[in-house]
Amino acid sequence: MPKVVIYTKSRCPYCVAAKNLFAQKGVAFEEVFMDDKPEEYAALKARTGMMTVPQIFINDQLIGGYTDLAAMDQDGSLAPLLR
Repeated sequence: MPKVVIYTKSRCPYCVAAKNLFAQKGVAFEEVFMDDKPEEYAALKARTGMMTVPQIFINDQLIGGYTDLAAMDQDGSLAPLLR
């Protein structure tokens, strides 16, 4: 089973969409809320270069945000990562 981590903030529709996609596929994930962690969020942004959430990692590999995840699902490149 892959290790999936999603960094999120509340009231983020893309975060909800990413979590729903994983739930529909039956993939367990760890959700890390960034709302009350400004220093941790700043470190995450510096590490990834991404300024928005969700930030999605599969087996410690940055996948990107929801649109990246959805594109991978559409083109079939997500399935091998979830095995």
